[in-house]
Amino acid sequence: MNKRILIPTDFSKNALNAVRYAIDLYAKLHCDFYFLNVFSVESYTNTNLLMPDEDSEVFIRAKEKSEKNFLKLLESLAAHGDNFKHNFFTISTCSFLSEAIKKIIGEKDIELVVMGTHGASGSRGSLMGSNTVMAMEKIRECPVMAIPSEYSFFPPTEIVFPTDYKDAFKRTELRYLMEIAKMHEANIAVLHLNMSKELTQIQEDNKKLLHAILGEVAHDFHVLAKRNLAKGIQSFVEERNSDIIAFINHKHFFFSSVFTKPLVKAIGYDSTIPILALH
Repeated sequence: MNKRILIPTDFSKNALNAVRYAIDLYAKLHCDFYFLNVFSVESYTNTNLLMPDEDSEVFIRAKEKSEKNFLKLLESLAAHGDNFKHNFFTISTCSFLSEAIKKIIGEKDIELVVMGTHGASGSRGSLMGSNTVMAMEKIRECPVMAIPSEYSFFPPTEIVFPTDYKDAFKRTELRYLMEIAKMHEANIAVLHLNMSKELTQIQEDNKKLLHAILGEVAHDFHVLAKRNLAKGIQSFVEERNSDIIAFINHKHFFFSSVFTKPLVKAIGYDSTIPILALH
């Protein structure tokens, strides 16, 4: 069965870059790519309704504009190169982005969401950037990958996986991390966020469990002793020229305490390499 990947787009240069990255990252696999554009009706002013009537002239014009932009996108991808393993589908809808994403995840059994980190304006905190942060924080149905603006694809050789070993690992949570590593023969650099000098017995057990799950996938273990975790992770990535940061979004602990909201925003807006939020 084909892998099913959802890519929201506002037809900006940054969104196109995310599309191309996803296509290149999964070049070896049979994939169905669903491109989603959530369009707005600028002249719609009826405050009594959340959405315009689908038969209205303004709605029809807005949808036609979205569909024309999709034709241009598909032409651009055709010029980029054809891969017989890939199928492309387009979805134009007038909705709230978060609702549209979750709806399509359910209807199409989506396995991965890929987004650019900036929107059409390309500015920090722009719509696509804030939506990317929202997706990494709130979408729990499948992994979310954020692609930095103008980041050029090349096969990843190292994926950094920060962890504190305080939660037991599940094979299902690590499936996409291992899949990418296997596809590109990349090493997984497990980075321990060291908050104390020694691991507890629970942490030791979880580390052994992680080692067993990763199995034959190339991986090694490192320790980060710096108190500022955000800067420490960034320094580690820069020093080793790593290609992707992957982390498990444990809502109850890891994501909320280690990847605090300011850091999530820094990742969403300013990361220099792709970020993969696992669930």
